[in-house]
Amino acid sequence: MVRGDENGQLYTIEGLSAALIILLTAYLVLGSTTIYTPGDEHITDMQLEQLGSDVLAMMDTPYQQGAASDLETMIYTTDASDFQTVFTGYLNEKTDGTPDNLYMNATVWYRNSGSGDVGVYHLVSSAGDSGFYTGREPAVRVTRWVRVPGKPSEAPSGVDTREQAMLVEVLLWR
Repeated sequence: MVRGDENGQLYTIEGLSAALIILLTAYLVLGSTTIYTPGDEHITDMQLEQLGSDVLAMMDTPYQQGAASDLETMIYTTDASDFQTVFTGYLNEKTDGTPDNLYMNATVWYRNSGSGDVGVYHLVSSAGDSGFYTGREPAVRVTRWVRVPGKPSEAPSGVDTREQAMLVEVLLWR
């Protein structure tokens, strides 16, 4: 039993301060063990970008030295269906054998021979009925320079007929 003098007040103040220290310590410990940090939010975007870059690199690797790669051939012949089949096949492959749900939209950038301006034409999209990337989904952009021996068959009229480098740009999203 506590007497009614100043010793009782000292014990009360000491007990309240100890309780506050314990609560503050518990708050700091629980607050510092959170798993999500602001720096982690772009890791999945970086992984998707690396995956797309690897797919374009695999498509741009020729089977034998001196031969044209599949990507060069697809851009030169403007074979959109083959590009979509190969690209999405590599892109959506998972180790457990089930396909992933990644989408893509590919465009080709070129130099206009007449005006010297940079032009672009749509190659293919796997977005279904919408056809093009709407901008509502968060997407990453992967690019690859491709050497083309001349004007692609289905390219617009301003594309140069000489051997040139064209930029293949692919937007990827889930």
